[in-house]
Amino acid sequence: MASPRTITIVALSVALGLFFVFMGTIKLTPRLSRDAYNEMKRAYKSYVRALPMLKKMGVSSILLRKSIGALEVACGIVMTLVPGRPKDVANFLLLLLVLAVLFFHQLVGDPLKRYAHALVFGILLTCRLLIARQPEELPPEKRMLSVNGDEQPLTHEAAPEKGKVKVS
Repeated sequence: MASPRTITIVALSVALGLFFVFMGTIKLTPRLSRDAYNEMKRAYKSYVRALPMLKKMGVSSILLRKSIGALEVACGIVMTLVPGRPKDVANFLLLLLVLAVLFFHQLVGDPLKRYAHALVFGILLTCRLLIARQPEELPPEKRMLSVNGDEQPLTHEAAPEKGKVKVS
């Protein structure tokens, strides 16, 4: 049976992955929602206007929107389908992306209701990453204590008390 930690990580990975695939696709194409696509185009134009440095570097609103959308789709697919360490890398990249988007929203002075979803998904990404990076706790029968080079099962009696060292 899978541990609650594993179930949590898988559920968060799939939900977050599908969300970012959906949001990235909206940034890339009007096929899912023409209104949402047009709103994204308008928003990214305001982000580039608010940061003239992007214009000087040759980054247009179209390039910025499509780059972020493609990164969201790629990382979302990894979060949903790819096992192991790549999920954590995708999670971290998406977290950085959410922070950048929050910065853009603050820069143009958007109200909270326009970026509340980014806050929520940023918190979920952080939680998933923290849970995934915690070491797996071993079941009691598999815990071992090394005493004088000998491996012994760790039981309540054999475990040293907190703050004390057992000397034989």
